[in-house]
Amino acid sequence: MADLVVDSSVAIKWFVVEPYTAEARQILDDYQTGIISFTAPDLIYAEVGNIIWKKQQYQGLAADDAQDIITEFRKIKIRVTTAEVLLEDAYQLAVKHQRTVYDSLYLALSLRQQCQFVTADEKLVNTIGSFYPNVIWLPKWQ
Repeated sequence: MADLVVDSSVAIKWFVVEPYTAEARQILDDYQTGIISFTAPDLIYAEVGNIIWKKQQYQGLAADDAQDIITEFRKIKIRVTTAEVLLEDAYQLAVKHQRTVYDSLYLALSLRQQCQFVTADEKLVNTIGSFYPNVIWLPKWQ
């Protein structure tokens, strides 16, 4: 089973229909069939929670649906690494590539684990993809 770093831009698409939801759900299917396992910085839980909160507060997501998404997301086994462990590397990557430390935590983890990192953040991939071929834009996921 191969490790895959996923960020919140992918994870949210498992539950909410957005562009590239089909690709994100294929990744979830691969996880559910045991082809891949998920790893992420612990930040992913706060990010997904915040996205759901915004969708409920500003985009009309029903409160019950929001709670269901939180409950279902928590059932997915994601091996987390604390931001504390990744912070130094993430900070250096953020400075080097002028990206947020938040984004760089995911990159730092993928480099540390020597595994692929999939994201729906096209700007991030355009900025760092030529330096790190392990970073994959979600629509290019096989």
